[in-house]
Amino acid sequence: MNIKTKKVYDNYSEEDGFRVLADRLWPRGIKKEELRIDLWAKEIAPSNELRKWYSHDPSKWEEFKRKYREELEINPKFNEFLNQISKHPIVTLLYSSKETRMNNATVLKELIEEKLRR
Repeated sequence: MNIKTKKVYDNYSEEDGFRVLADRLWPRGIKKEELRIDLWAKEIAPSNELRKWYSHDPSKWEEFKRKYREELEINPKFNEFLNQISKHPIVTLLYSSKETRMNNATVLKELIEEKLRR
């Protein structure tokens, strides 16, 4: 399985495969019919508390990654999500953050890849 990350504001592509919005909140300025997603995985996005605490502060990145991974590990919806996406050869995790490296989709991608290797 090939897992990619992409900003929700980037153009849709056939090469995106199964498109998953990996944010808890709907992205600003985008109508639902414009985004062309296959799944909105808000149940496995960072909790509101974690999202607000992190606030895209680069100095909190490592701690955010650790806390978000902990949330995912105890979230029963995460295993359901893994089963759902495992049926697709290409999965693109969409995120609305301006930050292209330090965002929840990056953490989610890393953990999915680890789980699939096992």
